[in-house]
Amino acid sequence: MLNKYPLWKNALIILMLLIGGIYAAPNLYPDDFAVQLSGSREVHVVNQPLLDQVKQALTAKQISFKSGELTAKGGLIRFSDGQTQLKAKEVISQTLGDNYVVALNLAPTTPDWLRSIGAGPMKLGLDLRGGVHFLLEVDMALAVAQRLDVYVSEIKTKLRTDKLRYRAVNHREDGSLELKFSNADVRDKAQSLLRKDYPEFLIESEDMDGAFYLTINLTESKVREIEDYAIKQNLTTLRNRVNELGVAEPLVQRQGRNRIVVQLPGIQDAAAAKRIIGKTANLEFRLEATTDASRAVTETYPFRNENRRPNKATLEKDIIISGSSVANAQSTFDETGQPQVSITLDSKGGQLMNRTTRNAVKRRMAVLFVEHKSRTLYETVDGEQVAKRIPYVEKKIISLATIQSVLGSSFRITGLDSATESSELALLLRAGALAAPIYFVEERTVGPSLGEQNIELGVTSVQIGFALVLLFMLVYYRVFGLLANIALTINLVLLMAVMSIMSATLTLPGIAGIVLTVGMAVDANVLIFSRIREELKNGLPPQSAISAGFDRAFTTIFDANITTLLASVILFSMGTGPVKGFAITLSVGIVTSMFTAIMVTRMLVNLTYGGRALKKLSI
Repeated sequence: MLNKYPLWKNALIILMLLIGGIYAAPNLYPDDFAVQLSGSREVHVVNQPLLDQVKQALTAKQISFKSGELTAKGGLIRFSDGQTQLKAKEVISQTLGDNYVVALNLAPTTPDWLRSIGAGPMKLGLDLRGGVHFLLEVDMALAVAQRLDVYVSEIKTKLRTDKLRYRAVNHREDGSLELKFSNADVRDKAQSLLRKDYPEFLIESEDMDGAFYLTINLTESKVREIEDYAIKQNLTTLRNRVNELGVAEPLVQRQGRNRIVVQLPGIQDAAAAKRIIGKTANLEFRLEATTDASRAVTETYPFRNENRRPNKATLEKDIIISGSSVANAQSTFDETGQPQVSITLDSKGGQLMNRTTRNAVKRRMAVLFVEHKSRTLYETVDGEQVAKRIPYVEKKIISLATIQSVLGSSFRITGLDSATESSELALLLRAGALAAPIYFVEERTVGPSLGEQNIELGVTSVQIGFALVLLFMLVYYRVFGLLANIALTINLVLLMAVMSIMSATLTLPGIAGIVLTVGMAVDANVLIFSRIREELKNGLPPQSAISAGFDRAFTTIFDANITTLLASVILFSMGTGPVKGFAITLSVGIVTSMFTAIMVTRMLVNLTYGGRALKKLSI
């Protein structure tokens, strides 16, 4: 037996190794710490003059940066370390104000020719480096106030249905509702009706200045229920938004009574993530006020498109439906190529839209974009700049169109500035509306010093384990040990290549999986080489012993690895977070180690010993 692979098989293995080397190469280029700049809206453009302004502000504060560049998504300033990055973000935020999104990021340094073929480095988990940490606060007071607004509409409808005339329904500064009546009997009937239908109300009657009032407060248990719902709904919505972003192994969880932690490992566009996650956007559909609707309560709002004339419109205060009734939303283009959002409502929302538009054909309906924002003001306290957040609500009209026919569950929103805006609006509506506004309390990279230490210790553990294995194999198996060491090195390269192609996130447990993979890979070689030694002792010629050693050890290697692979699949399907990271690394490592131990090692042995007569083997 000559132990020679055919030329095509050698060529195929070498080709796979070359591809693996190319796709593992980006891991030699670590990411730069960076601050990413983008406009909060399309009208706020990041251009070269703005970038120069940022550079001058950093220079004035003696903050060094590696480079500043314009990208397709805005601007990018690169720094040498995480601490400088954090200081620079504060300076840039103060310089640009609230019209621009300033976000922490990691900027790739992979050469363009590698990126052009889709090659990129492995993403690092938050326990290593490469993620962004957001701490968000839910506005509980506004959550309760929004629920009271819903109650106001319900109460008005119920009183009108029962023909109980009221003079006004108002919000009090203490958060309660006030109903005003002209007649005490009507007031008392309304009180009985509401107590029967709304056990969550605490209702008190009062006579004052010739008028008769009902004061409505929510019970403590109902307030707590609304707050819990707001947190749970916001958690669900934020998870949907993060999933739409395609972030690997994100963390979205509640912290305390009114805060939510969002951690995004391996994020590539932190500015877009911050803009989408933090945007408390909703829609309200309202009819335009008519000149003969003197009794209707109206409000005037500006258009989002500031160039429109006239730039304001007066709308009825009653809301037909809100964004919470949206079941699906897709970004599309109309007949003229302008961006739009195609909307599908849930059954209740479709019924309300149908009922309202049935009597409003030829009237105009507005789509009101409601956004909860916060304005940052900096005050000097004890000689230091202290940031103070002031929340506010911005409502602007996206479109005001004539209702041509009765609407149902499907229609479209036009009047958007760009395809990017329509895509983001569709994403926000599809992910679900936030039950209450959220504000950024904290944003930071997750423990950059801890991440560097974890990386250093993890790499050191792999290096020590790898070096000991190489030394053992070289001493114990000599030439065969050298060939196994080459295959083991190739195995690590292939492992990194597959992880990079999969865009898998490497965590600290994942590094443990790599260390385990090194041990399992060399274990397969030990089984093969031990079998070759046994065959030599049994009197087989060297070439026959090599062939028998590889062939007869295959079944044992396959059985041992397939059981471990099944265990790792179970870990992946049932585990979360770091457990999944370990399972992914272990699964990929098993496949690559079997390939290198059986195919690559045999190719190297064949190239070294195959095709010639041998009297003895160095094993």
